[in-house]
Amino acid sequence: MSYQEIWAPWRLAYVTSTEKKTGQDLPRLNFLKGADEKCFICQAAADTPEHDAERYVLQRNKRSLVIMNRYPYNNGHLLVTPRRHVGRLELLTKEEHIELMQTLSRIVPIMEKVMNCDGFNIGLNLGRVAGAGLPGHLHWHLVPRWNGDTNFMPVLACTNVIPQSMDALWELLHEALNS
Repeated sequence: MSYQEIWAPWRLAYVTSTEKKTGQDLPRLNFLKGADEKCFICQAAADTPEHDAERYVLQRNKRSLVIMNRYPYNNGHLLVTPRRHVGRLELLTKEEHIELMQTLSRIVPIMEKVMNCDGFNIGLNLGRVAGAGLPGHLHWHLVPRWNGDTNFMPVLACTNVIPQSMDALWELLHEALNS
């Protein structure tokens, strides 16, 4: 098998970062009651819309957020999450549950049009053993899929190839979701 390079310059900041965030390093945000100040979703919910591009927040709703996944499985991988720090389905209010499902339902046709995708994986990992990297804050993964998007890279090279920079994708999706 020949060696092939994959160029992903937007990953450099993550790979070379020596910065470790702690609660006291964070700017003073207006956290919701019960928020975890170290939770990136709680930070996004507490921050102002002026910082949405930095935090990859695409849409703010009354009870929910739509955020781009910083470590996507596929181009356009989004998180739909309650604003409130809650880690169990039964702890969602009726209003939160309805808004989360309505948000997912509204985003799918927009993503189909903007990303020209053929389908989606939509899922929730409930608990660390189920794959939740952030088990204290519920979030649904919305992963666009295209015919033939599974290839040898993830299987043989343990590598995902993401063809678009996070910033370019944020610009594209933010406009589409908020127009």
